[in-house]
Amino acid sequence: MRVTANRDTCTVSSLCVYRAPDVFDQDDEGHVVVLLPDPPDASRAAVRDAARSCPTRSIQVDEEA
Repeated sequence: MRVTANRDTCTVSSLCVYRAPDVFDQDDEGHVVVLLPDPPDASRAAVRDAARSCPTRSIQVDEEA
């Protein structure tokens, strides 16, 4: 799995940080920061949930990477 985020479309909803705090954080302006682009197996379900929950679809998950 490979996780990326588009900071240009992020609307600072913080849902990703709530869903997967070990993988996502926010910068000083509140925009998403990917801490672990290759998350451990234990975090992958939460990452998928965070991506589905993102209101602007700013989080991309490549399952094959």
